[in-house]
Amino acid sequence: MPTIKLTSKRQATFPVEVCKALNLHTGDEVDLDLHVHQGQKEWVLRPKHSQKRAWLGALRRYSRQAKGDHSMDTIRQSIERGRA
Repeated sequence: MPTIKLTSKRQATFPVEVCKALNLHTGDEVDLDLHVHQGQKEWVLRPKHSQKRAWLGALRRYSRQAKGDHSMDTIRQSIERGRA
């Protein structure tokens, strides 16, 4: 069974097999959930992978800042004007 040893600063190094199983990489965060099972505290580790949002704002360059009207038709027209 893999073990984790804490430093004096409460830092921990995860064994390679744990990182591979959780698909963890340098800089990733891990969520910890406390569960009580048969009177014993158990911690569940879940990788907290940031959502890749490369698409966020990708169409901004095509938009023409429609004032007040954010209907799909207006958005589509604005994108079409930006492409022209």
